[in-house]
Amino acid sequence: MSRLRSYLFYDPLVWFYTILLGSVSLISSFFDRDGRIQHRVARLWARMILGTLGVKVQVEGLEKVDTAKGHVYAVNHLSALDIPVLYASLPFQFKILAKKELFHYPFMGWHLRRSGQISVDLDNARSFVRSLSRAAIDSLKGNTAIVIFPEGGRSSDGHLQKFMGGAFYLAIKAQVDVIPMALIGTYEVLPMNSFHVQPRPVRLLAGQTIPTAGLTLRDMDALTEKTRETIDKLYYSNVPDLRGQNQAKHEPQQ
Repeated sequence: MSRLRSYLFYDPLVWFYTILLGSVSLISSFFDRDGRIQHRVARLWARMILGTLGVKVQVEGLEKVDTAKGHVYAVNHLSALDIPVLYASLPFQFKILAKKELFHYPFMGWHLRRSGQISVDLDNARSFVRSLSRAAIDSLKGNTAIVIFPEGGRSSDGHLQKFMGGAFYLAIKAQVDVIPMALIGTYEVLPMNSFHVQPRPVRLLAGQTIPTAGLTLRDMDALTEKTRETIDKLYYSNVPDLRGQNQAKHEPQQ
């Protein structure tokens, strides 16, 4: 019954919301110079999805962050539901650093492109850095926040993956703070490569702000590791850490 509810009710409605509001976003982009209208449309889209799925999000720690400033928000990536959760939960306009493949999707890709989101090529290191354009750095300096998924893609098992250091290039070049954030529960709601939605509460936790003032590109690896360690602690202090058990299962027996 749970699967039938997803396939016959949840999934068609999510696609309907995406097509309808994606079209509205596309039309508004022709006269919405600063992207505010498109961002509001995206927030409405996200809230409609979460409301339909019955997913409630609890945000913690964000009250300690000066959200009026342009920070880089680094978030772990567990599910296709992550983006709706972020749009619905973050109370400010932001841009997303997203892999280029997402920009090819109908409606969603059109919104990403027309609303000025930042496309990156994760398969090409030089192209990746070039895509972190001056416009993105200027956005940060102009107090427009940027959200990044340092893992580069969704987790296939619900555990944190290796972080890509290039994602923190922007923070250092713009000399803005990094806000580490942990999403908890979206993997359980909608795992990768699944259309079976299993509603439950979701949490979005903001960790201690990591300043970049005075850092240079030589510090990029250290900043990457510090951010990952912070998100790791936020995440695994709230979910069972089964990484050692999972590894042991796949090790050959002597």
